[in-house]
Amino acid sequence: MSTKNITVLQVLPALESGGVEKGTLEVAKFLVEKGHRSIVISKGGRLQEQLIKNGSEHIKLDIGKKSFCTIKYIPFLIKFIKTSNIDVIHVRSRFPAWIIFLTLKFIPKEIRPLLVTTVHGPYSINFYSSIMARGDLVIAISEMIKKYVLDNYKVNKKRLFLNYRGVDSMNYNNRQTVSKLWSKDWFKEYPNTKNKILVTLPARITRWKGQEDFINLILKLKDDFPNIHGLIVGDTQNDKKKFLKSLKGKVKLNNISDNITFTGHRADVKEIMLISKIVFSLSNEPEAFGRVSLEALSLGIPVIAYSHGGVEEQLKKIFPSGLVTKNSNQLLYKKTKKFLIKPSVPKKNNHFLLKNMLENTLNIYFIGIKINNKDRH
Repeated sequence: MSTKNITVLQVLPALESGGVEKGTLEVAKFLVEKGHRSIVISKGGRLQEQLIKNGSEHIKLDIGKKSFCTIKYIPFLIKFIKTSNIDVIHVRSRFPAWIIFLTLKFIPKEIRPLLVTTVHGPYSINFYSSIMARGDLVIAISEMIKKYVLDNYKVNKKRLFLNYRGVDSMNYNNRQTVSKLWSKDWFKEYPNTKNKILVTLPARITRWKGQEDFINLILKLKDDFPNIHGLIVGDTQNDKKKFLKSLKGKVKLNNISDNITFTGHRADVKEIMLISKIVFSLSNEPEAFGRVSLEALSLGIPVIAYSHGGVEEQLKKIFPSGLVTKNSNQLLYKKTKKFLIKPSVPKKNNHFLLKNMLENTLNIYFIGIKINNKDRH
């Protein structure tokens, strides 16, 4: 790897929560630690403070707003990119990618930064989504996503890189425990979870993330384990409030209000998983990667997941016995019951490590810069 210091601009809609945002912060922190300059453009959010604290610069632009008006940022971006000596622009979302793509058309080729795109999901296949395969280099976050890109877009295989997301083994390992203070605060806030068998579905509230399947599972398990308690942990966006209301209505209708808690967004998902007997990934559509399931596995917590997408790739390596065929409600129930009676422990995570992901990302930047320099001459 080159030792040249570079300037990297990462662009995404916002810095609220989620795998894309966490990955952006991790790359930004790593760049600063390695002596590089890290800049992020987004409309900001709850993670902005941490980003700046870790040594990155933040430019606040609502670049993810899907409106014709967003092109007003292009003149600023042209000037900013030219004057900031940007070496790499890394985009992780479709609309901001289009804005950057158009911006770069106005920058002479000899000073144009490398454009790297990361494909974080199996987007709908159309012209709008094709922008994520039009980077100088394209990163796929799992084998599933690599296949999706190759199957649906014209992309040079030599410029497509598989780079799995990863977790920090210092913060996510089977030696982790929760503090007495955290436990005290948790049980004070949620006294109905004390002395219960806790199982958790960490996922934002949306129809495809499997909350309905999880509620049905708790309903079945209640007869075998009267003290079972399901935690549904995750954000609810404004357009999903109606769905959340229907989920709560289903819980009430089935008389399991004492067996399920909706926590909303939590910054302590790690601790919640540590007090859980099992963590679930029940997405009805395949996850591109599934960061939370990997975090749970790395903590030594059993994960039961539907057998598809990036989560399947993780479990095949670390905890294959946790895989269940999608929509097999009876199999899901039987496997959960089995794990609650006789707990099973995942293998140590040696495959999906943050260190590997970050070093790979930086390597990809330098490979791209080298290719760019050759193309200019």
